[in-house]
Amino acid sequence: MNFFKRKTTWSNAELIPLKLCIASIYVLVGAHFHKFFHAYHAVVLILFGITVTWSLYMWFTKMKKE
Repeated sequence: MNFFKRKTTWSNAELIPLKLCIASIYVLVGAHFHKFFHAYHAVVLILFGITVTWSLYMWFTKMKKE
């Protein structure tokens, strides 16, 4: 498992999709407990899918460079 022991650096601009990913999953979880977010369930799920894919892509490309 040497893959998980590697370290990399992230710029502030590269952290934006990761933060959006985390925030969207929190809102998605909150949608199960609050009626306000339930109307935006599909939008938040799409946002989470896009940002998690984007974050993983950036992470894998950074790991391949090292």
